[in-house]
Amino acid sequence: MKRSLTVLAIVVAVAAGAGYWYVQGKQPQRTGEVVISGLQAPVSVRYDARGVPHLQAQNETDLYRALGYVHAQDRLFQMEIMRRLARGELAEVLGSKLLPTDTLFRSLRIREQAERMVQRQDRQGPAWKGLQAYLDGVNQWQASHPKPMEFDILGIPARPFTAEDTLSIAGYLAYSFAAAFRTEPALTYIRDQLGPEYLKIFDLEWQPDGALATPLASADWRSLEQLARLSHDALGEVGIPQFEGSNAWAISGSRTRSGRTLLAGDPHIGFAVPAVWYEAELSAPGFSLYGYFQALNPFALLGHNRDFGWSLTMFQNDDVDLIAEKVNPANAEQVMIDGQWQTLQQTQQQIAVKGEAPVDITLRRSPHGPIVNTVLGENAGPAPIAMWWAFLETENPVLEGFYQLNRADTLGKMRLAAVKIQSPGLNLVWANAGGDIGWWAAAQLPIRPDGVNPAFILDGSSAQAQKLGFYPFSVNPQQENPASGYIVSANYQPPAAVPVPGYYNLADRGRQLDRHLANPEVKWDVENSQALQLDTANDYGPRTLAPLLATLRSVAEGDQEKELVEQLAAWRGDYPVDSITATLFNQFLYELAYAALHDELGDSWFPVLISTRAIDAALPRLAADAESPWWNQRGANQRTDRDAIVRQAWGKSLTHLRETFGKDPASWQWGKAHTLKHGHPLGVKKPLNLLFNVGPFAAPGTHEVPNNLSAKIGPAPWPVTYGPSTRRVVDFADAGQALSINPVGQSGVPFDRHYRDQAEDYIEGRYQKAQMGVIPARSTLRLIPAE
Repeated sequence: MKRSLTVLAIVVAVAAGAGYWYVQGKQPQRTGEVVISGLQAPVSVRYDARGVPHLQAQNETDLYRALGYVHAQDRLFQMEIMRRLARGELAEVLGSKLLPTDTLFRSLRIREQAERMVQRQDRQGPAWKGLQAYLDGVNQWQASHPKPMEFDILGIPARPFTAEDTLSIAGYLAYSFAAAFRTEPALTYIRDQLGPEYLKIFDLEWQPDGALATPLASADWRSLEQLARLSHDALGEVGIPQFEGSNAWAISGSRTRSGRTLLAGDPHIGFAVPAVWYEAELSAPGFSLYGYFQALNPFALLGHNRDFGWSLTMFQNDDVDLIAEKVNPANAEQVMIDGQWQTLQQTQQQIAVKGEAPVDITLRRSPHGPIVNTVLGENAGPAPIAMWWAFLETENPVLEGFYQLNRADTLGKMRLAAVKIQSPGLNLVWANAGGDIGWWAAAQLPIRPDGVNPAFILDGSSAQAQKLGFYPFSVNPQQENPASGYIVSANYQPPAAVPVPGYYNLADRGRQLDRHLANPEVKWDVENSQALQLDTANDYGPRTLAPLLATLRSVAEGDQEKELVEQLAAWRGDYPVDSITATLFNQFLYELAYAALHDELGDSWFPVLISTRAIDAALPRLAADAESPWWNQRGANQRTDRDAIVRQAWGKSLTHLRETFGKDPASWQWGKAHTLKHGHPLGVKKPLNLLFNVGPFAAPGTHEVPNNLSAKIGPAPWPVTYGPSTRRVVDFADAGQALSINPVGQSGVPFDRHYRDQAEDYIEGRYQKAQMGVIPARSTLRLIPAE
């Protein structure tokens, strides 16, 4: 027995030692010296207490090569998984379940467009040279270090990263903004299958000239519904963040406590581990920037220095049109274009599948764009659905645009940089230390024929699918040094001189921000700017409930229910973690939507519709319209009205909450029902979730309040899916002491001290300093040239 216990102890000790050795071999190196080929001079990398690298180089090329090296040691797996998603190569490492996602991304033609964009690059330009140096740094790290843990688990082979990979990720970024795959099929189904009276809650007119000349068949509707689901689930399958919305504002010195401009921003992106942004301070002669970098991109998408800074929000302009092609009855490979039958282009591709034989796919294209519903294979309907996408149809020198944006210290320079960002559409909100503020909606806006509403699927056999060119950038929505003294951007539809259709967010969040920023009695500083970013209230709940309160008071039974209704009536629409009313309203909103809409839309289209932004605006309109046809339940023995649906929704809400959280409403706190978990791509499987995922945490806020921690409409509980991907506040009185926070941590390496060290600060609403210049360095790494 004693001998056996000794042997067991030795085995356990050896296993623990081997595990420790294995884990330590994967950790980032943040001290000492490393030899890097291609450097012209040493580069100093000082790490602060959050693990943010502060790089100081003697020239730009060395700076970007060093950035690639340190970025790779913290985030190589993120770089790998994102390029594989964008290029349709996930099944090779994750298996056949990712074949639909790979096929979808192949059909988007991102790979081919990235190759064309690379061919257009100026090989002597500073942007291209910076990218090549950065990629060389990434590849040098990969070639000289053990593979990340995730590579070992999945059996990922190491291969160099290329410019095509970087620009393919730009295509993923553009795709993640596109709501057309879900919204256009759902609204077209409602128009064509239910009737024009059902469009009123979406603020859409019938427009009989827009109807499809050849009605879609049942098989087409089924395939469109499957396509909508696939496009929605594609990113979630692998835990890759999707861009959703954002807040940003810039305030002139006349409105701030310091007398200098102030910039705040918090882009809203899906939560994941690692987080989307990699922070780094870059410094070289003539250039400095504290930047927020995306995987495989050496140029910051967010950033600031002592002279200027910017944030971004999603423009939400509609730059994707789905087009139903009319097929030649005598030849299924021909479609009607401009009165003539034209043959679809076909290309063959092969998708590698882990543990299985490669899969051959056929990609088709019409003159309008790629055919996207063929990704469903045998389940695709007979009508080819083409996709016109601005990302594929514009020059889009986005690499050069962000290189210039990283250096844009004047209004004129910023304007010129914005012109080069054509897809995806972005609102760039900017301020400088000289007192200027500005906003530019950066996108190339297509000119559609008069009367065409791209909220619906367009008819490819008619002129409505044509594009008549692009508007000049000068007509894009924009402001420079407005008389109000502030600019706010929150994804709502901006006023514009030309038609700018889009999938905009509700005005409630922007209205809440504007209400505070417009107050002339307030002098803005970093403290009250933080409070505004963390605000958990808006008008949505109270204005949705207002027309229903009389009915709720009449259907409430007993003192407890009557008290709950009065709490709803007094509620101001705020979502702190201890709120009971927020939980009740959220459950009631879902039950109301389900009771009113599901009987018309069924299990197919109801979940598609409630995953779109269209539902947000529709539900308050529905609640206010007692005569809406949606209130009448199909298949019921007698006609139902709004009162009957409200009664039904109220009863089901109480039943569900009592069954889920207990009979006492005091146990229905929002923080129990609304939680944030940061999921890693490998964390979807147990027990890897214990190793890779972070959380869950009780989460304040909700959909479309300033602290936009959003969950899907559905029954409780509600896991948060997206929210502020960082929170930043920069007062140009001392931009070197700006505030920032990462939702999880700077590092993407499991067991690293910076893997999850900011998660609790983030959910509690605390900030850390984004310091510039001389910082208290936790450690220093020196990168030195090879002899």
